[in-house]
Amino acid sequence: MAEPLFERIAFLGIGLIGSSVARIARERGDIAREIVVNARTQKTLDRVMELGFADRVELDPGKAVEGADCVMLCAPVGAFADLAAKIAPHLAQGAVLTDVGSTKQSVIRDVGPLIPAGVHFVPAHPVAGTEYSGPDSGFTTLFQGRWTLVTPPPGTDEVSVEKISELWRRCGSMVERMEAGHHDRVLAIVSHLPHLIAFTICGTADDLADESRQEVINFAASGFRDFTRIAASDPVMWRDIFLNNREAVLEMLQRFMEDAQGMARAIRWGDAEYIEGMVERGRKIRRSLIQQKQA
Repeated sequence: MAEPLFERIAFLGIGLIGSSVARIARERGDIAREIVVNARTQKTLDRVMELGFADRVELDPGKAVEGADCVMLCAPVGAFADLAAKIAPHLAQGAVLTDVGSTKQSVIRDVGPLIPAGVHFVPAHPVAGTEYSGPDSGFTTLFQGRWTLVTPPPGTDEVSVEKISELWRRCGSMVERMEAGHHDRVLAIVSHLPHLIAFTICGTADDLADESRQEVINFAASGFRDFTRIAASDPVMWRDIFLNNREAVLEMLQRFMEDAQGMARAIRWGDAEYIEGMVERGRKIRRSLIQQKQA
């Protein structure tokens, strides 16, 4: 077995992503020798100990990071500034601070200025997930064959970037390096906009008259079921994503609305060729996802 990448890894927040990494670290043994978990409530920490994937739990984030040579922020991105302020005085010299947030410019903005000299900050985003949250939701195959995007600011220590990249490779991820602003634009279209649409469609269905709403639930076809799966995602996490990637999300939403208007016109005026072309473009993207084993 390879030597562990880190002596002690501390997870701040322990939802789907954090608990999956912790489970993998526990199972493999070559990510960290010791696993420490911090969460907002003692109830969550008690559950973590019951589940058995941590060596130690701490309610105080400052205590959780003491002596850790890797610290992973796994809370909603809106909580990062407050967390970073609390842990900054307690971070060990030479430690690597990383995260799993879905927005990267906001993370660099909120966390970067608070990091003490001698601590290396390597933002990252594993592009994997389910609609479930909490410490029970994690599983060891979550990242298999999925991408993790690493977005270090210019001048980041390259040894630390490689250690975080190797952590994700050991979790089963393919790793790509990406500039933070480019990351936010890409994720706005492939993740953030689809979630926004799913939440909105489910809200529209919920606004229907009672009888129609019950029929929607009773006779939901697979298309609507897929939207409800996405819409079951954690509301606090998604609130923070939308607010922290505001510009890119609004830009992609505007582009989508223009394309939707194009489809509306085609349906209104019976433009069969336009409709068929749009459907075929969707099929082409689906085929590409299947070929790349990302479906």
